[in-house]
Amino acid sequence: MTPKQHPIRGIDHIGITVPDVEQATTFLQDAFGADICYDALNKQQPPQEGKQAEQQLGLKQDARIIHIRLLRIHEGPGIELFQLENTPQAPATQLADYGLQHFAIYVDDMVVAAARFQQAGGTLLSRPHALTGIEAGARNQFVYGRSPWGMIIELISYPDGILYPQESEVYRWTPPT
Repeated sequence: MTPKQHPIRGIDHIGITVPDVEQATTFLQDAFGADICYDALNKQQPPQEGKQAEQQLGLKQDARIIHIRLLRIHEGPGIELFQLENTPQAPATQLADYGLQHFAIYVDDMVVAAARFQQAGGTLLSRPHALTGIEAGARNQFVYGRSPWGMIIELISYPDGILYPQESEVYRWTPPT
């Protein structure tokens, strides 16, 4: 099955605000083998702030972005980390909250990936368990965990495939075997 011709190509990156870009980078490297693409803004540069940044980026008044780093985890889209200061910040969202509430990492070995996630400082919400419904398969499983800053990250594996309904327009991205 091939995607329809469309001017939209796919997800380029997701943005995540973190308490400390260096610590978040270390976690994502240790847990998932993330690689640094580049720093779009480092702490030696002037922060992004002021009326123009507030308007363009939807920042609260007087907020300052002091560090932006783009990472990539293997074949997936980029992850853009933001570190801000001089603004009130709330904890990471919960699954029931509106907006981006988690991202998922496809893994080949759930036991190894879950152990690596925990060793890097993440906390699993449960033990890995079976996927159900059209995603069910003898070896298909997932588990949710929390990063050190509280964001939900899912580990997922479906080596036995997915039973796609006939009306599916496209298959979800799955790494090649």
